[in-house]
Amino acid sequence: MKDLIAFTRGVPPVETFPNQQLIECAERVISKRGDDILQYGSAAGYGPLREYLAQKYAVEVDRLVIGQGSLELLDLLCRVSLEAGDSVFVEQPTYDRPLVIFRRAQPDFRGFNLCDGQIDIEAVKTILENGTIPKYFYVIPDFQNPNGSVMGLDQRLVLIELAKKYRFLIIEDNPYRHLRYEGTALPSLFELSSDDVIHMSSFSKLLSPGLRIGFMILPKDLSKKMIDFANDTYICPSFLGQAVAVDFFEQGTLDQHIGKLINLYRSRLQALLSALDKHLKGYGEWVRPQGGFFVGLHLSDHIAPIDPELAAKYGLAFSDGRGFFLNGGSRFVRLPFCALTEDQNKQGIERLGEVISASNKD
Repeated sequence: MKDLIAFTRGVPPVETFPNQQLIECAERVISKRGDDILQYGSAAGYGPLREYLAQKYAVEVDRLVIGQGSLELLDLLCRVSLEAGDSVFVEQPTYDRPLVIFRRAQPDFRGFNLCDGQIDIEAVKTILENGTIPKYFYVIPDFQNPNGSVMGLDQRLVLIELAKKYRFLIIEDNPYRHLRYEGTALPSLFELSSDDVIHMSSFSKLLSPGLRIGFMILPKDLSKKMIDFANDTYICPSFLGQAVAVDFFEQGTLDQHIGKLINLYRSRLQALLSALDKHLKGYGEWVRPQGGFFVGLHLSDHIAPIDPELAAKYGLAFSDGRGFFLNGGSRFVRLPFCALTEDQNKQGIERLGEVISASNKD
């Protein structure tokens, strides 16, 4: 039996966690600020971290809400502002967890297919012109999960223009933005128009998922609703992890740490892409990402969907591609590469080629 190679979850490898630095940070903050961070506090999050982020993003502090990961905040946003029948627009494919969260509100969902990593913007314009206006348009513009693509500057500008014209809010989910391995960064949607964009992100991919720190920058009326709801629901998030993060940033080593991540992940992405070129040519198409955690493989129409049981016999595991779509997606394969070594990425794609060959013999 071959060792399992799991292309399932987009998680950072444990060797990237700055354990010793985080230990030192925890000792410092408990020693200096223990009375504050071990007590109940504001539902909006730890004050010094809110101030750090407010300065970083050049916004007023009361627009910031910090929680136990960005998905918790998205859930809060939906609970306080989304009603059954409200329209929500998404890219297709898109991150599966937000789809689950949005579905709880029973919205009028509209998905817009990505072509070469770009939204079918003409389809968006047609829907808007016909009178369907979303409350939110959820996008992942940088190194999209699960496709790996980057939204072009022209599309960013058009999307902002449409949001202004039709008065909807864009939800920009951007946890991978700092993990760019090549190319030049584009301005975020929030940087282009902070009045029309809700920006959400986290430190899960930069420091550690276990710290559970996500944040959202919203219009003041929405941030207040979320803070009030959070206060009545769980009182406050954990301040210990947030204080550790602030201390880590104050040490001035974040850029150095990100540089180490980029060097490690770049080589793993290159290994995956080389293996795709070698073993899957003619089987499908994929974006060549400039960063992030994922490569999205779209199998050609003449190729049968991946059979999970057959894949397991070859020592492979995948997420169900249909989870990233409102409908369809059986021929989509998300390939998270960051938690796998270069050799595992190469072997995994070679095995995938064997699985495809075995299931398409006829």
